[in-house]
Amino acid sequence: MVSGVCTATTCTTSQTSTNLPQPPARYEPAHDLGVLFHDVQISGMFEDSKTFADARPRLAPAEITARYASARGAPQFNLRQFVEEHFELPRPVGEGFRSDTSQTMEQHIRALWPVLTRPPDTADARSSLIPLPNPYVVPGGRFREVYYWDSYFTMLGLIESGRTDLVKSMLDNFAHLIVTVGHIPNGNRTYYRSRSQPPFFAAMVGLYARATDTAQALQYLDALEAEHAFWMNGAERLAPGAGQAYRRVVRLREGGPLLNRYWDDLPQPRPEAYRPDYEIAQTLPEARRESFYRNVKATAESGLDFSSRWMRDPKDLRTLETTDLIPVDLNSLLYHAERMIAALRAFRGRAGDAEVAKQFSRAAEDRRQALLVAAYDPASGFFYDVRWRSGERVTDRPTLAAASPLYFGLATPEQGRAVAARLEREFLKPGGFVTTLIPSGQQWDAPNGWPPLEWLTIEGVRRYGRADLANTARDRWLALNRRSYRATGKMTEKYDVVDVQRRAGGGEYPTQDGFGWTNGVALALAAQKADGPHPPSPSPFGRGGRGVRTGVEDDPRRRSIVAVPLSPLVNEERPQHLASAPWRRHDYDFRDCFVTD
Repeated sequence: MVSGVCTATTCTTSQTSTNLPQPPARYEPAHDLGVLFHDVQISGMFEDSKTFADARPRLAPAEITARYASARGAPQFNLRQFVEEHFELPRPVGEGFRSDTSQTMEQHIRALWPVLTRPPDTADARSSLIPLPNPYVVPGGRFREVYYWDSYFTMLGLIESGRTDLVKSMLDNFAHLIVTVGHIPNGNRTYYRSRSQPPFFAAMVGLYARATDTAQALQYLDALEAEHAFWMNGAERLAPGAGQAYRRVVRLREGGPLLNRYWDDLPQPRPEAYRPDYEIAQTLPEARRESFYRNVKATAESGLDFSSRWMRDPKDLRTLETTDLIPVDLNSLLYHAERMIAALRAFRGRAGDAEVAKQFSRAAEDRRQALLVAAYDPASGFFYDVRWRSGERVTDRPTLAAASPLYFGLATPEQGRAVAARLEREFLKPGGFVTTLIPSGQQWDAPNGWPPLEWLTIEGVRRYGRADLANTARDRWLALNRRSYRATGKMTEKYDVVDVQRRAGGGEYPTQDGFGWTNGVALALAAQKADGPHPPSPSPFGRGGRGVRTGVEDDPRRRSIVAVPLSPLVNEERPQHLASAPWRRHDYDFRDCFVTD
């Protein structure tokens, strides 16, 4: 069990990623193949470096490397032939699937779920795949494994498809990873273990609990606290002074609360993108390469690799400054996780839970206040990332990350209205919301729109009273999805929202189809349009059900997405949709579990 310990400025648990049970030794391609891995990746025989990282050795890696050392000096040595003889190369997910464009988009997506679902894994000492005990959905194409933050948006569609069983399987897998790896890695590959992704686990738990039974969230409380400890690891090392950081934790101001950044523990080329990382690093002085690798991999942890958001010079990846930034969306997610933990602790009601719940709730509010002061710029009415060394807001690179404080309910009503107005004025395009305003050539920049950011932005502005804007963006995005599906028979990972006739591009690899999060967001938005707005709350303690008004719409921070409603809701009446229904075994009056200061 994990026991929580919080202070007013930070929360940790007694069990952290450094002492959780470690998985057995597994195949690490870059480490186990050494020179062979480097030579294959640099040779360019595979256009995508991930192909070789995912390849399965036919023999023990040590035997293969010995054979390579012996054979490579021969005059007629052929590297490609050697690789083909000693490795099984992976195939794309969904290869051979043929779309039937006479089906609607929704029918097509539901037919894809079995194609994108992997059965429970069997442990294989020669695979870089970290085996998972339950079925799970992968994005598709080159993405043959589960991806952390993708899965929240995929789950939106699984719930609309009635597949709560698969949602639970995926949640159980993530809890398994927290126990065995110490956190939820970027994906279930050994080469992803040094980093995570945006921490949506708490939002996933809330989504599942609301779709099934609110008490279902309790089984994930220990995992939620252990993941929080991973993100806060090293907090005790930071002195009270301003401008300090350790791993993923930063202190922005003297005596202030702790905030978070993205990070990676291994300053080396990403195995799955080895060649581009290595080649760019070679253009830098040796003294700067470690910092470059660290920033590249921290950017991969953000899930937005790559974007002008992270670069001082939007045209030059060598200027990545990700580890120097406090991301507004990351801290919105952790605020939500802290409030979720507080709510679950209070609801469980064991000895000591009430005090821990108050501490997590206080830490969440401290984080919120610190983020609003640091990241919100009243002059432009927008949220920005913040340079933690100086406190400077990155106002020259506005992004859709500004919608996260709206989606998770941190923003004040005035801030929410201002952000929504700017999003409408500058980011709303013919196909939906554009990710940034800078056409850098990177995939997480203009002119592209991405399903997860469309969902967060649409539902964020809806929450702050702009249903008109939310509906307009939703309808434009769905029209683009449908148009592309009719033309190609595919659902792709991203779309060009500026020129809706043009295929999205940019980035390190071709645009992938499948596609998990695109399918999930499309189904959720399509169902919403048909039935009326009912954004699935990431909290299990939402007030009211689909389309139910609870009489507190004047303050968006009190709406259903917030994990622990504020004290004015303590005396709120029973949700209207349950007013005349008998209480089932796990229908609770959550007035008793709200945490107040």
